[in-house]
Amino acid sequence: MTKTVVPVRGRSTLGITASLVFGFLTVTGFVYGADSIKVGVANHNLSNLSVGVAQKRGFFKEEGIECEIVALRTNVVIAALVSGELDYTSLIGSIVGAAAKGSPLKLIAVSVDRPPLYFVSHPRIKTVNQLKGSTFGIGSYGTNVEIVTRRVVKHFGIDPEKEIRVLALGPSPARLAALQQGVVDVVVVAPPDELKGKKMGFNVLVKTEEIVKFPYNGMATSVRKLEQQPDEVKRVVKAIIKANRFIRNNREGTVQVLIDWAKATREDAVASYDSAYKSFGEDGSISDEDIRTLIENMMKDAKSSRPILPSDVADLNPLYQAQRELGIGKR
Repeated sequence: MTKTVVPVRGRSTLGITASLVFGFLTVTGFVYGADSIKVGVANHNLSNLSVGVAQKRGFFKEEGIECEIVALRTNVVIAALVSGELDYTSLIGSIVGAAAKGSPLKLIAVSVDRPPLYFVSHPRIKTVNQLKGSTFGIGSYGTNVEIVTRRVVKHFGIDPEKEIRVLALGPSPARLAALQQGVVDVVVVAPPDELKGKKMGFNVLVKTEEIVKFPYNGMATSVRKLEQQPDEVKRVVKAIIKANRFIRNNREGTVQVLIDWAKATREDAVASYDSAYKSFGEDGSISDEDIRTLIENMMKDAKSSRPILPSDVADLNPLYQAQRELGIGKR
């Protein structure tokens, strides 16, 4: 006996099937034709956790974005953003510096609003008073790590330009190795590397977020991207805000991302999270005052014929749009 298929009024069975499939793909976070982006970071570590969580917990996919995260040196990131080979980066300090000097790049949001960094020192250095005359190991010159380092030593009454020396040594493992070899006296690292340093017999001397509040990491992109794909930029910012809210409210889920994405041990992941989760801002905001601080620090040795304004280095319109769509808008 042959059965007759009766279509639903006004819709074919094929149309119903297509709707169900599309609905399923949307719910699961994948939509055919999703925007593909590349995000440049310095390391797969706690400082860049917002990007890692947005990728691993599906917040990029919720916004119709497929994200590839690549670890690159700062100078490579800037060149790649300008050329269009890279779409976004978390290295906001360097981007602000480049934008202030004329590169077509803009800060679009802040994810970490205080520096989750530690001074780890040689055993002979037991107090901050002994930091005068020391050589500090950081990742790269002209980054927020260098800015924070100089601001912290200044807080303790040490001239950051004359009474310390700063060396760029690359990733944290190289910095700790240099400390072990006596090449430097102090290294500046993010969790969990201060714990590794402690296990190696070094002193954890300063927790910088207790000394300075400073926009440390976030998102930046090119002027071209802002002009040609503003909706994508907004969705990227939304994904980062969602990731930060997850970080602040889901300890176990975030610890698992540190284990899977940053390749941390569970012990290090838990310690890192407990030490730094409050450094992740809830809504991506940054004030004009904080932007001016970034400009001032990045341009202290540069000569400019005119004042550099916040609008010269930042475009926060996508942030405000993202905040409104998430129900947290302040503007």
